[in-house]
Amino acid sequence: MKKPDYYLYPAVFKYSENEDIAILFPDLDVATSGENEIDALKSARELLGITMFGLEEDGDPIPAPSSIADLKCEEAERSVLVDVYMPSIRLANVNKSVNRTVTLPAWLNALAIEHNINFSHLLQSAIKQQLNI
Repeated sequence: MKKPDYYLYPAVFKYSENEDIAILFPDLDVATSGENEIDALKSARELLGITMFGLEEDGDPIPAPSSIADLKCEEAERSVLVDVYMPSIRLANVNKSVNRTVTLPAWLNALAIEHNINFSHLLQSAIKQQLNI
């Protein structure tokens, strides 16, 4: 099944004097915060992206978003629709580097360091060559 390109969920922005804006996604039971409205929206998008990516990767059900009109807000709260473009989130996580432990004889390690060998680059190149990619 094709994964959606966009997710759009309502969030509640809670304003408090001299504090960050708190953001809650009621449908997803996750929260974050931001220093101002621009930072809060960026934080909300980032959180929505990683939350949805995690649900997709784990094969968990994706909850249906509530209608923004159904959200009940207190006096210092505002409902906001937050969207996230998933292809860029997915791509960023596919290309994320991972650490690997490699065992070498001490003499070879010392010689490679002496010749400024970039171990990560060399290993990536060797694996690509071995796989013909």
